[in-house]
Amino acid sequence: MSLEGRFDEETGVVTVGSDARQRYHDSRGYGYPTSGNEIALSPVEAAHLLYRGDLEAVVGEDGDRLDFQSFVAQEPGEAFGVRFLVYADLRERGFYLSPAAEPWIDEPPVGEVDFAVFPRGKGPGDGEVAYALRVLGERTDVPASELSAGVLAVVDEESEITYFEVDRRDPTGSSDADVTVSGRCEADLLEDRVVVWDPPVELYERTFYGQPLEGREYDEPTLQCSLLEAASLAAEGAIALEPSTVRERGREVEGERFDRRLTVYTELRDRGVVPKTGYKFGADFRTYADVESVDDLGHSELLVRVHPADYVFEPRDLALDVRLAHGVRKTMVFALVAGDGTIEWWSLERLTP
Repeated sequence: MSLEGRFDEETGVVTVGSDARQRYHDSRGYGYPTSGNEIALSPVEAAHLLYRGDLEAVVGEDGDRLDFQSFVAQEPGEAFGVRFLVYADLRERGFYLSPAAEPWIDEPPVGEVDFAVFPRGKGPGDGEVAYALRVLGERTDVPASELSAGVLAVVDEESEITYFEVDRRDPTGSSDADVTVSGRCEADLLEDRVVVWDPPVELYERTFYGQPLEGREYDEPTLQCSLLEAASLAAEGAIALEPSTVRERGREVEGERFDRRLTVYTELRDRGVVPKTGYKFGADFRTYADVESVDDLGHSELLVRVHPADYVFEPRDLALDVRLAHGVRKTMVFALVAGDGTIEWWSLERLTP
């Protein structure tokens, strides 16, 4: 026997009676029980049952019987189109999922979340959530303040879905950040870099500052350092330049962005991570967590892009960054710098549910 649902526009749910609880909720995780055997469905859940032919129709408040086509054409709910596509895709992949809200689940995930996705073989009554999922169209911007641990599902203009895992990151390493120099090395501030004359070999080989002016063959290298590296060395008292002088030159070269990048650079060094330029990868830094010797240097692990804390992400840029990082076997990390210098670290990676 096929069932019909009734759509209440005020509450935004579709109610289904008869044996709907056993048929849809208990066995397949749709909706939530209301009274007796009746359940309430979100519009996306109702649309999926219509699509599958499990629900015959939804009756609107005007008495019209709506089939799948008619129901979808009404777009019943915010961002209905992209949310339905993601819901149907994950159902096809063998997941049960429900709106991330009460009364569908007792303890909804916090933050900007559309669906709670349950582990395969589990449903809303098992108390376990595999993914806290947010759904976006490719033209929907994401303020940095709205990032939360979970999964972003981005639907492009051709209805293809890309999943990104979003998580907090805590970059740490074992690289030695201690700069030991007897006296301050002579250094010259050029237009957008610094040359350090007669530094100890360890400054490059052990702590990985700068690049030798002489190239790969050297006995006692003369180092070319970026303004970020020079600002760090000046603050350590390792070179004969005032830290304020180097920082001011950095601001002249790249504006306020320099201070944000220096904040992140310094924090990474303090965490035992060596940051080097990420220019070749379109990022601010590539990082090395365990530098013992430049001769035995492995691959960098992270690509770091630095943004202000109030930055607004475009999904297209996120896709580009994550794709590039994945292609060079690295993880994309965003460092969000607040006005007081505090940093939030977020990583994004492609996910196949």
